[in-house]
Amino acid sequence: MTTGPELIIFDCDGVMFNTNRANDAYYNQVLQHFGRPRLTPAQFKYCHMHTGDEAMQYLFEGTGLADAAQAYRLQMGYAEFIQLMEIEPHLMPLLESLRPRIKTAVGTNRADTMEMVMEVHGLSAVFDLVVTSRDVPTPKPAPDILNRILAHFDLPPAKALYIGDSVVDAQAAAAAGIPFAAYGDPDLAADF
Repeated sequence: MTTGPELIIFDCDGVMFNTNRANDAYYNQVLQHFGRPRLTPAQFKYCHMHTGDEAMQYLFEGTGLADAAQAYRLQMGYAEFIQLMEIEPHLMPLLESLRPRIKTAVGTNRADTMEMVMEVHGLSAVFDLVVTSRDVPTPKPAPDILNRILAHFDLPPAKALYIGDSVVDAQAAAAAGIPFAAYGDPDLAADF
């Protein structure tokens, strides 16, 4: 009889990877293209937690440039920024200690970049499932991503653990009824 979780779900940015350099460069390139100032710390925090679509609406709100920024962002792509992502140092040893005994999944607000991220960093074979914001009707903080993962494994929320680093992750876990482990932010409301 298993006493711990049967499934561990990881957020991507801030949990699997330190993406600060990559995301800073990415969003600042879009801002620079439109002659806008560099990201503020508050803007970076928002963009880190939300989808790229939501980030463009937020960064260009009231400017009349949101649609053009979104089009430029999609045309620009993320490929050149993936190498700036740094795998968290304990991720691979943790995954090796869990698998195959415990299932592993990724639940992220990343969308069209996730497959390339997994491939470039050699992570495709170490996760049983990856669900992104592109795969569900509503991104985090809605529980859709986490609910899709639970349904795939046919598990109740109590048999899973979600590891995240933001309030959006904590809200999604709470909405799905999944125990939540805060990574890198001791101020988050979390079970672990």
